[in-house]
Amino acid sequence: MEEALNIPRLTAEQNRQISEVVYRERVRLRNFVRKRVPDAGDAEDILQDVLYELVQAYRLMQPIEHAGAWLYRVARNRIVDFFRKKRLAALGDALMESADDEGVLTLEDLLPAPDAGPEAAYARSVLLQELNGALDELPEEQRDVFIAHQIEGRSFKEIADDTGVGLNTLLSRKRYAVLYLRRRLQAIYDEYLNQ
Repeated sequence: MEEALNIPRLTAEQNRQISEVVYRERVRLRNFVRKRVPDAGDAEDILQDVLYELVQAYRLMQPIEHAGAWLYRVARNRIVDFFRKKRLAALGDALMESADDEGVLTLEDLLPAPDAGPEAAYARSVLLQELNGALDELPEEQRDVFIAHQIEGRSFKEIADDTGVGLNTLLSRKRYAVLYLRRRLQAIYDEYLNQ
């Protein structure tokens, strides 16, 4: 009975601690996220996710000794997750756009259906990891152009103005990146089909 009377007191203490951390860290944390995520709406979504995780951690009685450092670590992870998802979506679009005589290879062509059962769901997650790995394997110049154009949505003219690299060079780098990704992902897809 005595424990039941302590629950409201514990909840009130948790609320106080959460409020203090949010009050102290919110503005700096927002600036931290905003510097790394260009869209204000996306940055605010990430900030809300981070603060929600803070509340969850307190509610689950997980001790957080250095709340500021913990928040920044969670924010970094959320930002990485955000860009990883954007990269995968842009990769699918790029593969669709880069049709040649061999036909169009889309992201959905490479991945098993998400509702095809547990084995397919596992294979899908493995293949998505391979997609990220394939992007990481690109030479830096190709990867930078691919990400700037496909993921960040920048025009080739903007990229050329910012980098000083010629327009034709940028177009060529992106083409090589797309061709490599298509070849690399096609091999993984073929391997998956032959299992």
